Amino acid sequence: MATLYPFRAYRPVPEKVDQIASVPYDVINSTEARALAEGKPLSFLHVVRPEIDLPEGTDKHAPEVYEKGAENLRRFLEGEHFTREEEPSLYVYRLKMGKHVQDGLFGCVSVAEYDDDTILKHEKTRQDKEDDRTRHILTQQAHAEPVMMTYRGQSDINRLIEEAKAQAPLYDFVAEDGVRHTVWKVANPGALVEAFENVEKLYIADGHHRCKASSRAAEEMRAKGAKDGEFEFFPAVLFAMDQMNILPYNRVVRRMALSPEDFLARLERDLEVERDVVRAIPDEPGTVCMYLKGRWHRVRLPESRTDSPVDRLDVSRLSEYVLAPVLGIEDVRRDPNIDFVGGIRGTKALEKMVDEGAAMLAISMYPTSIRDLVDVSDAGLLMPPKSTWFEPKLRSGLLVHVF
Repeated sequence: MATLYPFRAYRPVPEKVDQIASVPYDVINSTEARALAEGKPLSFLHVVRPEIDLPEGTDKHAPEVYEKGAENLRRFLEGEHFTREEEPSLYVYRLKMGKHVQDGLFGCVSVAEYDDDTILKHEKTRQDKEDDRTRHILTQQAHAEPVMMTYRGQSDINRLIEEAKAQAPLYDFVAEDGVRHTVWKVANPGALVEAFENVEKLYIADGHHRCKASSRAAEEMRAKGAKDGEFEFFPAVLFAMDQMNILPYNRVVRRMALSPEDFLARLERDLEVERDVVRAIPDEPGTVCMYLKGRWHRVRLPESRTDSPVDRLDVSRLSEYVLAPVLGIEDVRRDPNIDFVGGIRGTKALEKMVDEGAAMLAISMYPTSIRDLVDVSDAGLLMPPKSTWFEPKLRSGLLVHVF
């Protein structure tokens, strides 16, 4: 059963929260982080992207980057703009993007349950990214950012969340991207801790590298002789499955040996192709829309040749029937000829990349469903890279877990 663990959070004073809260480290690069944090000394990007405070060109994996992150975090937490809870607490965290609203629980989860697959994964992690986040955690002696997880909702948990929202919120602000973030402190965390004892599994939605890094950091702490403590837990926001909003993760192909006309003719040998369509977004699973030379085309993907929940995914069928046999892209994880574009950027971003020559082909995908994610995770399998894009994103810097 899943553990929900209250913690003594460091958190911003309410009047500064909108200046402190930042996008997560992994949705922007160093250049973008530097631009976003310019003129904003309180931005939490100084903690999660500390290379922005060192000379441009500094290797983001250099020792001084990790030390700078720890220095910045200490300065934040010990300064006048942060406070620390007197008692271990839990929180309700609401995200509102347009008409979509989702309410989650912000607390800590167990490293041991990540290791024993009570917390299930669907994505393969990369060693270099694991190393990076592990060093940040150990150098800062903190988990500065939460991960996003999901679970099968239960009526008693829903009731307790509604009760918490009846109080005045700690925070309620709209970020630069228009997403509204509201946080309530839970008056009786023990009831939610008890309720979560009936939740069988948690599923990682966003933040696989932070989860793995938390596990590795805990292992290193134990190896150094540290006793069971706060490092055995890491922060997460837990949303019921019916709350989750998944956008497509689109693809672009930089270069093709075939001309656009020859490429379409090659597809038509084996696949159902509808040329010159108006709609740029697939209207059902099993279909993709492709953009070449200023025109969109709709392509139906054949069913998978196996019953594997991974092979049934649209991203897998695209690889099986188009990327590998027609374009020679056998390994989407490593082939530099393919790139990935989050669905939040829309199809206009895809068109622009092709129209400006950055790519020859853009592929608009149908979103992977939460049911697909659960089926793959329950089977102990992993999705292809860049299969899901969750929106809205959590903000970093709202509740910091130290050990």
